[in-house]
Amino acid sequence: MNICMIGTGYVGLVTGACFAELGYKVTCVDNDPRKIGMLKIGEMPIYEPGLEKLVRKNVAAKRLFFSMSIADAIQNADFAFIAVGTPPRSDGSADLSYVENVAREIATHMKKYLVIVEKSTVPVETCEWVKKTVTKFNRKKVPFDVVSNPEFLREGTAVHDFSKPDRVIVGVESERAKKAMARLYAPLRCPIVFTDTKSAEIIKHASNSFLATKISYINSVARICEKVGANVEQVAQGMGFDPRIGRSFLNAGCGFGGFCFPKDLEAFLWISKKLGADFEMLESVKKVNEEQMIHFVRKIEESLWIVSGKTVGILGLAFKPHTDDMRFAPSIDIIRMLQERGAKIQAYDPISMPNAKKVLQNVALKDSIYEAARGADALVIVTEWPQFKKMDLKKIKKLLTHPTIVDGRNLFDPEAMKKLGFHYASVGRKPV
Repeated sequence: MNICMIGTGYVGLVTGACFAELGYKVTCVDNDPRKIGMLKIGEMPIYEPGLEKLVRKNVAAKRLFFSMSIADAIQNADFAFIAVGTPPRSDGSADLSYVENVAREIATHMKKYLVIVEKSTVPVETCEWVKKTVTKFNRKKVPFDVVSNPEFLREGTAVHDFSKPDRVIVGVESERAKKAMARLYAPLRCPIVFTDTKSAEIIKHASNSFLATKISYINSVARICEKVGANVEQVAQGMGFDPRIGRSFLNAGCGFGGFCFPKDLEAFLWISKKLGADFEMLESVKKVNEEQMIHFVRKIEESLWIVSGKTVGILGLAFKPHTDDMRFAPSIDIIRMLQERGAKIQAYDPISMPNAKKVLQNVALKDSIYEAARGADALVIVTEWPQFKKMDLKKIKKLLTHPTIVDGRNLFDPEAMKKLGFHYASVGRKPV
């Protein structure tokens, strides 16, 4: 089977490379000449563990190709995946102009029956609009189906998530498309949940909004724990043993970020309001997350007393570990608030420094954990990179002007930090 993958962002590039690994012939298309140029010489435009090796392997095997032409890539395609960006507008709705443009090009150039797969995260009813658009510009009346196939790839583990999925969601409106998608995903040997297209589209937004809700919930619980001197980690552990609740995403911290949760939450809110079914709970989830970053900055203030003129070392800039993605990263807002209070910022992240330079101003980017700590009045942990948990705390103590760590990801045990002589503040636990 031949696949045309339109869009080489996190979703399109990972999905295309992984389909090639399954033995399919895949052509990834993008209108960005820089990206295509990089990929043709084996360089990655994004950081994702395992992706570079996978791309190079399948290019060498002549299963994976890159092009700037939808017209060329679609000639012999059995599937055309739309994996282009759907950036948020100022009102929270998704900008679907890229999806529409691609749908028009597909309609113009397809030659034989084609399964058009909407892979981008889109609001409910988008498949209907794609179908209308393709029908309108399909001058040769080539038969086609439009399918919703939302992605559930987590940045940092995306290759694994594709290869070992807990389920694949496929929204279809015809038996022909259902059989084609079943054949496509058969090698993964995982549950395939077939629904109608609207249900599949809602599943994506509903899933991410629910996970965001769990994070805001435990962060709200953490604030209660701080008031009474309880330990939110013990609370989360006790809750997590209940199979109806589960332990995942019950990790208190300084707030969630990234391109998926904030964007999908806003989009689902916008959809619900548009349909006259206001989802007030999600308004609270959004508010709690925004307030959590403010609450975390107050912790830093409480640890330093006066922030103005102080130097704060920041560990972790990407929105999560194992990625270089700075989109909606909590570090951006936390650093901005500290700078507004007069702090000087020096920071380190293992991977995202090049992208951080594009979005952060007046921040001294350092080459290591220890350089970020050197001369700082406090060290602040924003992203839970595993190497931060393994850092030499005795060395860190000597490098800091004052032995103060404010931990937004609860990496360390408070009593152990107290014994080492640190003033240590974390989330949902008593400071020591």
